[in-house]
Amino acid sequence: MSSQVIQEAAIALQNEWGLQLPDIISEEEILKRLAQRVTVLIEQGPETFFQLMYRLDISEKKLNGVMHEEYVAENIARLIYDRQLQKIKTRELFKSMNEEVDPELKW
Repeated sequence: MSSQVIQEAAIALQNEWGLQLPDIISEEEILKRLAQRVTVLIEQGPETFFQLMYRLDISEKKLNGVMHEEYVAENIARLIYDRQLQKIKTRELFKSMNEEVDPELKW
């Protein structure tokens, strides 16, 4: 995965999750810090946590699947991170598709 995509995901996760991340960061470090934040949120109360999962459009099926596994926070962090990457890729896809459209057809 490109470092640009990782940086873009890091910035989005910083904004949405209040993570403190250095300017240059690895995927592993993002997941570690995100897992720490997930742990805090779950401990504060599951209601807020589940509202966040719904807002992020994390599949309930996937979430329920990892809730009963070992390393729950790390697995949830992976789901959140993967969802953020999916959003980035989708935006890029639509951006490139929009650039390919005939300028006369644009609004």
